[in-house]
Amino acid sequence: MQKLLIGVDHLSAWVGKAFAWCILALTFAVSYEVFSRYLFRKPTSWAYDASYMLYGALFIMAGAYALSRNAHVRGDFLYRTWAPRWQAGLDLALYILFFFPGIIAFIYSGYVFAERSWAINEHSAFSPAGPPIYHFKSLIPLTGVFMFIQGAAEVIRCIICLKTGAWPQRLHDVEELEVQILREKAEAAERRP
Repeated sequence: MQKLLIGVDHLSAWVGKAFAWCILALTFAVSYEVFSRYLFRKPTSWAYDASYMLYGALFIMAGAYALSRNAHVRGDFLYRTWAPRWQAGLDLALYILFFFPGIIAFIYSGYVFAERSWAINEHSAFSPAGPPIYHFKSLIPLTGVFMFIQGAAEVIRCIICLKTGAWPQRLHDVEELEVQILREKAEAAERRP
């Protein structure tokens, strides 16, 4: 079971990291727009559309990655003081009552939204360039599918924790900077005589 959970975490990490490259493209697009607008007095007709599409893609496609890292916001000041079984019980209830109904509605409505956009060959009305946006809207149900898959893995983690009393291991490829700094200070303190 652990291999399945880590496999789902790897999928979410891969998708999140792939779409993280949108930041680089967004940085270049906005920088080019500023450079062009203020140095040459020739603003682009595409920068606004590119910026909201790139940022939107990054934001929504990173949801499953954040869920796999347990990085979504919660009231940690209470939650972290509870025993793992209590945490798992609360998480399981919230996944069943709110997460899955919301994600299913998100997938369904996102699919309808994207389907209509493809049917009318929708283009942006926010700029003169009017780039196509149906491909961008197709990310909405795709995001829902990735969130659903990661949510199923999280439910399995909750069930395992309820049975064993300990959270199963997660794939961690990133670490808080504070943890790194504290570890380096502890190692430096150990080396001193």
